[in-house]
Amino acid sequence: MNEYGAVKIVGRIKDMIIRGGENIYPLEVENFLNTHPSVLEVHICGVPDKRMGEEACAWICLKEDAELTEEEVKEFCKGKISHYKIPRYVMFVKEFPKTQSGKIKKIEMTKIASEKLKL
Repeated sequence: MNEYGAVKIVGRIKDMIIRGGENIYPLEVENFLNTHPSVLEVHICGVPDKRMGEEACAWICLKEDAELTEEEVKEFCKGKISHYKIPRYVMFVKEFPKTQSGKIKKIEMTKIASEKLKL
């Protein structure tokens, strides 16, 4: 809240990524990617994109001894979910940024992904 009493929301009001005018609900993509046999846990965040406004970035934690590449993830999605919902970026991680209560910090994920991907 500023000195005039106006409130500015700096995080997401709703958990949604707007990519070139198309709405992407991260939970929908997360639920689909969780069906892959090598995936232990996945979370999707939005990252800035000059042309599209935002792009989806998948953070994937693999099961023990499982191997998966970015291309294999994208190929798994093709024909099964809409092309605009396929994550443009895929990051393989061991853990996710979480609050003390265990909730995923999507804003922190966006910040980290933007830095790593130099966006």
